[in-house]
Amino acid sequence: MDRRNMDGSVPRPGGSSRQKRNNNRKARVRELAIEPGRRILVTSDIHGNVPYFEGLLAKVGFSDRDELIIDGDFLEKGTESLRLLRLLMEMTERGNVHLICGNCDDWADMYLPDFPDEAFDYMLGYIQYRKWGLLWDLCLDQGIDPMRLTDFRPVKDRLRERYPEIWDFLGRVPHAIDAGRFVFAHAGMTPGKPLREHSPAELDRVDALLTLGRSYDRWLAVGHWPVVLYGSDTVCANPIIDRERKIISLDGGCSLKDDGQLNCLIIPDIESEDFSFTAYDPFPTATALEDQAGGERSWYIRWGDSEVRVLERGEEFSRCRHVRTGYEMEILTKYLFTEEEVTGCNDSTDYVLPVRAGDELRIIEETSRGVLAKKDGVSGWYFGKIRKTGPWEQRNYDYRGRQNRIG
Repeated sequence: MDRRNMDGSVPRPGGSSRQKRNNNRKARVRELAIEPGRRILVTSDIHGNVPYFEGLLAKVGFSDRDELIIDGDFLEKGTESLRLLRLLMEMTERGNVHLICGNCDDWADMYLPDFPDEAFDYMLGYIQYRKWGLLWDLCLDQGIDPMRLTDFRPVKDRLRERYPEIWDFLGRVPHAIDAGRFVFAHAGMTPGKPLREHSPAELDRVDALLTLGRSYDRWLAVGHWPVVLYGSDTVCANPIIDRERKIISLDGGCSLKDDGQLNCLIIPDIESEDFSFTAYDPFPTATALEDQAGGERSWYIRWGDSEVRVLERGEEFSRCRHVRTGYEMEILTKYLFTEEEVTGCNDSTDYVLPVRAGDELRIIEETSRGVLAKKDGVSGWYFGKIRKTGPWEQRNYDYRGRQNRIG
């Protein structure tokens, strides 16, 4: 039986022993003085997705006049971790690009003296299940077939010898950046606790921060927890800005969600709270030709709570009942994980978008019934006529950034 997390992944290397070790050491914290007048761009959770990252930089017009902060999880889950890492290593030499270590970026920890030996068994299972990620990429770069490995320990030593610049770089990436009025940490921060007294886990492994009742006396920008997971009946991937509690949550589900986007918070000046944001995804666009009233009732079946009972399996759509709530909806059959009656499924919604003729839609799925689309960051269904306006070539990019043919 596979030891998998709710998202189908193998548990992160080291398990509880790794967590305990992280709690016994202090996080790396960097102080950053940003000059007034410089625009600050903050993104997070790129997850090895180079096309999304490059698309976002082009869309936001990134230049040497900006400060770019990447708020953790630039590695794993996408297909180009090594390529993205090398790009970021080069970009940080410019002096205006700043990385933060997320829970998916701390691979250099395996060279620390107190790294638990049993973690290497988890690591081997992880890379053989995922079949992408930094360690997978490095093995292939060395001509090693990861699927033929039975022990990762000797490979670890070889990778240390061949890529010292990578491990030295990752080992220096801070867990938080203190920019005065703003703190940038991947997942959270403990209110009232000095930043340098935090452990790495207190900064990069805090799930669902917005549900914990925390508030701060200065702005905290985080990623880590996809913002869509804070919703129950609708799916919105836009950043959440909580001005009362001074929390900004950024993770738009890039490389994780079929309808994910890479978000970028725009702070016009270090002294300003006049925030805005932009987001990038590669989905083709269409213009709605008919009005559509929004749905009155909907549900969002998502990661961590995706078990459904298939009531009627069809070629394109299947009637399913959500096991926990009993809610019934039509789900794309290709989103079901197995052929069994009770199975997990990809994130699904039956939300009907409110649309006016002339609205722009970003098309996620084109079906015989209508389109699954995004409008202003919110995903749902549109059943009216459309006029295709963006580049509608016979290909698209899936949520991991890989180019695939349609159909």
